[in-house]
Amino acid sequence: MEFRHLGRSGLMVSEISYGNWITHGSQVEEDAANACVHAALDEGVTTFDTADVYAGTRAEEVLGRALKGQRRESLEIFTKVYWPTGAGPNDRGLSRKHIFESIHGSLRRLQTDYVDLYQAHRFDHETPLEETLKTFDDLVRQGKVLYIGVSEWRAEEIARALKIADEMGLDRIISNQPQYNMLWRVIESEVVPLSEKEGVGQIVWSPIAQGVLTGKYQPGTAPPAGSRATDESGSAFIQRFLNDDVLTRVQRLTPLAEEAGLSMAQLAVAWVLQNPNVSSAIIGASRPEQVRDNVKAAGVTLDAELLQRIDDILEPVVERDPAKTVSPPQRP
Repeated sequence: MEFRHLGRSGLMVSEISYGNWITHGSQVEEDAANACVHAALDEGVTTFDTADVYAGTRAEEVLGRALKGQRRESLEIFTKVYWPTGAGPNDRGLSRKHIFESIHGSLRRLQTDYVDLYQAHRFDHETPLEETLKTFDDLVRQGKVLYIGVSEWRAEEIARALKIADEMGLDRIISNQPQYNMLWRVIESEVVPLSEKEGVGQIVWSPIAQGVLTGKYQPGTAPPAGSRATDESGSAFIQRFLNDDVLTRVQRLTPLAEEAGLSMAQLAVAWVLQNPNVSSAIIGASRPEQVRDNVKAAGVTLDAELLQRIDDILEPVVERDPAKTVSPPQRP
């Protein structure tokens, strides 16, 4: 396993992170989830990402049990706050009340005294940003959170938060967690340039486009039973890729992966890691062998010619519109 700094901070994270959106507490049984976590640990993964909302808080519980007994100092545990975790009007958003109650719930479920990174899961247009940032800063001072980050924020939202933090003397955002892969490159135009300037690292989700970039979805063929495309929790994020043009072009990547000595999944994960602003790529899995395959993308260098050939194949179907950086409201 290779390691990178998370943004301009001193925190080192594994190039491959393990994330449990959809799988833990919902799509797979706990024994299988536990086996995947331990496969990740065996392969040198030290960074684990979750969120309070995943599987209605059950995902944090499963991860906490799976990591129990591990040396805490050797792990980086990330979670998030924003989406509803209850029916009340204060059970959502980035208010001081919800953040404080959510972090305490997350720490209890994860069976830890602190999280390494606490992320604002979306931008909250109904809460003053100053309130949110001051609350995060208070959690840092209390030792419950070591670093703060965001997920799926636009460049202008990140810039505004950094400006407020500097003016108020608060802890700065060190990371953003966006969707990023060969097919979905919307962060490249605005988010990445700002992040490079300000020292914010990307922890990217969906590096294999919810499985599309593995090549298992065939043009003109129904998705395989039990795949992400047939799961109601994640299918909304894969539908945009399930058309014959995209799937046909993805099939044309197979010989490129073979030439590089990589599986299709390894090629996809290695591709996102070629971006120097990416600190870590989050993989998810329902079987340990998927973990063992994906982690082999760590430390891989793709040459310029191969990257250009990938672009030549995919360019007509690549999504680059910054207006689409905010995903539908049920994502990780």
